[in-house]
Amino acid sequence: MKKWLLRGALGITVLLFGGFMLLKSIGMFATRAVYVSDGAAIGGYDPVAYFVDSKPVKGSKEIFEDWNGARWLFVSTENRDRFRNAPEQYAPQFGGYCAYAVSHEYTAKTDPAAFTIVDDKLYLNYDLDTQKEWLAQRDTFITDGHRNWPKVLW
Repeated sequence: MKKWLLRGALGITVLLFGGFMLLKSIGMFATRAVYVSDGAAIGGYDPVAYFVDSKPVKGSKEIFEDWNGARWLFVSTENRDRFRNAPEQYAPQFGGYCAYAVSHEYTAKTDPAAFTIVDDKLYLNYDLDTQKEWLAQRDTFITDGHRNWPKVLW
């Protein structure tokens, strides 16, 4: 009887671990605190430009700052220095992962064009359609996202 229980517990453990690894592999959970694509945080877009230029602007690989485990790119040394002096002010919420996804307890990549600034905080979404859904209940999703972050990181 004890051997059967031990085998059953081991089987359940293996099954749960396998399911967890599957979810991680398809992107349901993030392993990094910052969304990185193309070798840089938020796909190489300058986080300060969202505030200064009111639009996404691709940064330069020559002007960068390493912060929070990721490389951040900037269009100018002025933007880099602003970020360097106050990274929490400019870095997107939820590490640059989709704000809608985080509010629903998972992570997803983001489209730099799908952005919103709320109370001087930058939020990114998976795409423009997702952003429309997010905007419809923005305040609720922001609250939910902050409650879920960082427990969606594994």
